[in-house]
Amino acid sequence: MIIFRLTCPLDEFTVDTFNDYVIYLKGYLTNDVSINAYLRDLITTLHFLMNSGYMPQMKLRSIKVDKPHKETYTDQELKELLRKPNVNKCTFVEYQSWVISCLLLSTGIRQHSLIELQVRDVDFSSSVLNVRVTKTRKPLLIPLNGSMLSVLTEFLKYRQHKSLNDWLFCNVYGQKLTKATSYRMIYEYNHRRNIQTTGLHRYRHTFAKQWVMNGGDVVTLSKLLGHSNLNTTQNYINLLVSDLAKEVNEIDLLGQFTNKKYIKMK
Repeated sequence: MIIFRLTCPLDEFTVDTFNDYVIYLKGYLTNDVSINAYLRDLITTLHFLMNSGYMPQMKLRSIKVDKPHKETYTDQELKELLRKPNVNKCTFVEYQSWVISCLLLSTGIRQHSLIELQVRDVDFSSSVLNVRVTKTRKPLLIPLNGSMLSVLTEFLKYRQHKSLNDWLFCNVYGQKLTKATSYRMIYEYNHRRNIQTTGLHRYRHTFAKQWVMNGGDVVTLSKLLGHSNLNTTQNYINLLVSDLAKEVNEIDLLGQFTNKKYIKMK
């Protein structure tokens, strides 16, 4: 943990003092995202002190960070990851990892939403998934297609839950999965299938990309992802633009209506 000692009284703290801390962090960290994590904690503390009258009011901001490209699974990787294991030969962990992979691609939910799901959250009568725990703290109702409903119907037969309040996905003791356990499950599952890329959140990026590539509208995508506004969704899509550009190059609309590859000017 990086320690920065504040040597001046609070009433003498200035923007320059804050900037010195930024320079200090840059001397130890090369990742701007990590630097902002430290800055956000400090800014929150200082704003509390400002509002309490212990120090003068001032504007403090974290540094600008270039958002990284959103990595997604390729079509070939998805075919391998979504290939159903032999239920008569595989372990329950492998089978559950397959179900989780199917659900993540089908709904685009986050990891912490996934591990909080209970059996009762799968509403077969209405064909929806009740996502109670979300980043925005607003519950989501996500429609489930026929393929996903069939997967979950079979899964619950093997899950052998005793109560509707049981966790939908569990460890070998029937307890709720932790973030570390769920990540490790998918990591090992992917590597057993010779897929070196991994990550549960990668499915969320893939869901968004596949939704757009298959003609889905942005408004509906925004609701399914649980974004608070369309700008968030648009920024999300912008980070996928390099993948979309490859598809656009393959779909030559102009070439469909002209035999020439260029227009000769007189």
